[in-house]
Amino acid sequence: MARERKKERTKKEGFSNAYEMFVLVLTLLSLVIMVLLVVPLSEPTKKLLTIYDNLICFIFLFDFGMRISRAPSARHYFLHQGGWLDLIGSIPSLGVFRFSGLLRLARLSRLARVLRLLRGQKRQEIIDDVLAHRGQYAGFVTIMAAAVVLVVASIVVLAFESGRESANITSGGDALWWAVVTMTTVGYGDKFPVTAGGRITGLFVMFGGVGIIGALASILASFLVAPSEPEAEPEPAEVQTGAPESVAVAAAATSSPALDEELRAIRAELAALRKTLDRSPQAP
Repeated sequence: MARERKKERTKKEGFSNAYEMFVLVLTLLSLVIMVLLVVPLSEPTKKLLTIYDNLICFIFLFDFGMRISRAPSARHYFLHQGGWLDLIGSIPSLGVFRFSGLLRLARLSRLARVLRLLRGQKRQEIIDDVLAHRGQYAGFVTIMAAAVVLVVASIVVLAFESGRESANITSGGDALWWAVVTMTTVGYGDKFPVTAGGRITGLFVMFGGVGIIGALASILASFLVAPSEPEAEPEPAEVQTGAPESVAVAAAATSSPALDEELRAIRAELAALRKTLDRSPQAP
């Protein structure tokens, strides 16, 4: 009963499993960024991490607004379902609050809720949902993959390049621009890595970008091209059994006018032949 009530509540709130998985991956990414902000890294890398952290905060604020507006009871969601933790974990720092990073620990509540929701479903139910809404899953997975590649690539290449004198990727903006250009396989050549670690990172970004751009192109094509209508199957012909006359009548019903006349003549000859045989004396 509890599981059925949970399914009904989730369906009423209007959040699909694809969206919940998107929030799950974004929450994990935000927690990794929170840990990296504590690790001793270069100043440009920490600034880029702070930008990504604030961007994720705004996405979580939008998610909080949708959940509290769609919840059957806003008060029950805010007090009893961890809504206040969602709000605290979504407050951006914007470089003003010094210890605001500690508030990111409240995102563990969102992580636990999504895991509990997905764990409450059977494996077959999740597989059926993926097959029924594969378009949504493909869209969310592609967007999430592009975001992860951009974030990870820009952070890693900036960590490798920021400490080199001959490097031209020295700020978060340079790293993000290089990641976008490399992932889209454009390659302007104005920003490029000079270290071995940066070049290896670029190699992975190029391979990942080919798959992501191809997936985006296929998703866009599926929206633009109208689905083909299934062809109507021909109805099976009814098999009629009985006298030869009934078979002839059934065949004549679907034949051409010339064939109809010929069939009528054959029927007349058959009738005359039968009468002749009936009148002739039987052999002793």
